[in-house]
Amino acid sequence: MNELLYTHFHPDEHRFVDKASEWVERAEQHAVKLTDFLDPRQAFILTTLVNRSQDVQVRFDGGHPDAERRRALVAPDYRVLDAEDTGIRLIEVTSLDDKLKELDHGDYMGAILGLGIKRDKIGDIYPSENGCHFLVAAEVADYMRLNLSQVHRVHVQTELLPLEKLHATGTKLEEMSLSVASLRLDGIVSDVYRLSRAKVLIPIKAGRCKVNWKQEEDPSKALKQDDVISLQGFGRFKVLEIEGLTKKGRFRLKIGKYA
Repeated sequence: MNELLYTHFHPDEHRFVDKASEWVERAEQHAVKLTDFLDPRQAFILTTLVNRSQDVQVRFDGGHPDAERRRALVAPDYRVLDAEDTGIRLIEVTSLDDKLKELDHGDYMGAILGLGIKRDKIGDIYPSENGCHFLVAAEVADYMRLNLSQVHRVHVQTELLPLEKLHATGTKLEEMSLSVASLRLDGIVSDVYRLSRAKVLIPIKAGRCKVNWKQEEDPSKALKQDDVISLQGFGRFKVLEIEGLTKKGRFRLKIGKYA
């Protein structure tokens, strides 16, 4: 059965397809599975597989309604999931050091992963001038609270807070305007990161680029409005708007780079 499913997904996604298929099969046999945090692409794959079964349901929760990364409860369709604990905890990071306001998403992510925590156990991260709120799986929350004492050479304190105290800061995007000959992935990535076309072809063809959280190895793929693109080692950006054509037939784009 999975061999047929594989045709719909990138080869690098087949391992997750296998895991998600197993969750669905177990739910058909009356078991309940609480997953780690899933990115939007993984959530899409899981939803696709759940929809193939009449006897299984899924509930997603990321700690708040607009969460990007969410845990999933996969369960038999008769199970009432609204009151089920999805195992999400909120940690607040603060400091008396003025340099705290200079820290960004990457700094906090690096400090968390540096403790040996897998990315799958971490939900959304919300940095602000006053510190940071981030969501973690309950099973690693105490370890995080006790061991996260420094972020990019800034000494910090941590505290577990109730989820209703979450301050979900808006995503900061650095806007830029581009004029490009086409909507090809390699051309736009090249302009956004100010790299030569030759230099972006290597990571794209090596599978280090994702479009909407899906690995994309075709440099000629046409991008569209609202696409989110990430290039390993360089961050990610969003195509905010395709504004139209110039007199010379070039596309005017508005891009938002994630801070």
